[in-house]
Order: sequence, then C-alpha cells, then structure tokens
Amino acid sequence: MSPWQVIFRREFRAYFATPLAAVFLVVFLFMSGVFSFSMGGLFERGQADLRSFFQFVPWLFLFLAPALSMRLWAEERRLGTIEVLTTLPIPLWHAVVGKFLAAWFFSLVALALTAPLWITVSWLGDPDQGVIVAGYIGSAMVAGIFLAIGGFVSALTKNQVIAFVVTIVACFLVLLSGFPLVLNFFRDWMSLGAVEAIASVSVLTHFNSLMRGVVELRDVVYFASGICALMVATTFVVDWRKSA
Repeated sequence: MSPWQVIFRREFRAYFATPLAAVFLVVFLFMSGVFSFSMGGLFERGQADLRSFFQFVPWLFLFLAPALSMRLWAEERRLGTIEVLTTLPIPLWHAVVGKFLAAWFFSLVALALTAPLWITVSWLGDPDQGVIVAGYIGSAMVAGIFLAIGGFVSALTKNQVIAFVVTIVACFLVLLSGFPLVLNFFRDWMSLGAVEAIASVSVLTHFNSLMRGVVELRDVVYFASGICALMVATTFVVDWRKSA
C-alpha cells in the first residue's frame, strides 16, 4: 500500500471517530432537502430534474467544505503531531494528497446520500439522466476545489477557527466573481475581455455549465488544474512551515 493510501485511510476513519461526520452529513442532507423542496420548489416547478438541488450546491459547500478542511493541517500543528508526520520517510506530497482525498471522499459520500432525490425525480418523470450525472460531477468538482482551498489555508495556521473563516471568505470571493450582479457591475467600466477573465476564475461560471449538462474541456481543466495547483501550494507551505 502506498504511503498516501495509508494516510487516506487514517484520515477518513478519523472523520467517523468524532461526531463531526454525523453532524456534517445530517446538516448537509437537511439543508439539501430545504433548498430543493422549500426554496427550489422541486415539485412546484413541474419539471423532472434536479436543478433545484444543484443550483444551491456551491452555497452548501461554501460553509460545509471549510468545516471539513479546517482540521487537515491546523489540528496537526496544534497538537504538535505535524513534526512526526513531516519527518516520516515518505514524500511530503503523499501526506497532502492523502489528507485531501480523505476529505474529498467524505464529501462524495455526502453527495451519494442525496440519491433519493435522483430516485424521486426519476420515478415522477423522465429526466435527462446525462444532465443529472453532469450535475453530480460538477458538484464533486466544487467540493474538491473548495477543500483544496481549505487545505491550503489550514496549512498556514494552527487555529481551526481562523482556517474556517478565512476559507469561507476565500471560497466566497471565488464564487462571487462569477455572480451576474458582480459581472454586470464590471461591465459598466471594464472591457469585455477583462470581464470574461474575471468570470473565467469563478467556480460558479464553470459549475453552471456542468449543471446544464454541458461538459466542456475548459471546465474540467479549470477544476483539475485548480485542485492540483492548490495541493502543490499546500505542499510548499507545509514544507516551509516545517523548516521555519
């Protein structure tokens, strides 16, 4: 078994060793139901799809992903166990990848538990299954990039509360840059190319394409490159803080 797999198993099991897992899953599923049925009008819309769920997914993960990622490195630093972890005879990136994948896989478990919504709309009508699959892929990508941001922030501090708050702010800014109201504001005094550049860095812009069932290479590259770049940055930060 590779070192990153060992760390992945340890970290993933750690989520279930505390009430964090149960709280996260209950809150995620409860809010998913509230947004889908009460605010999204799943039944009132009269359409067999999960758009009412997917349109709120980025906002769900805006708060829940930081709650998962805040402990990735901040807790190790607070407990003093990071010195042990970083001096193990394994490449540091194995630890970064293992921790990230554990948090990401846990978020995928939460998404998988929303399958009753999918079953419900499939039973009530004849939805486009490809659009729903693309929506779930996009949701997983949003969770991944938010967790990567959170892991990077967590590596910078030993205070989990600070990591939580800063991650929320960072993720919110990444989301906000693609919000129509923000883009319309910039259109009034910036060139079209500049506005498109701002929109291109937004999670919301790329997620909306996937939510509509349009899987484009640029969206996949955006999420994959963003996650990889943040993990590389996290590796450098952990190594820097280790030697500091």
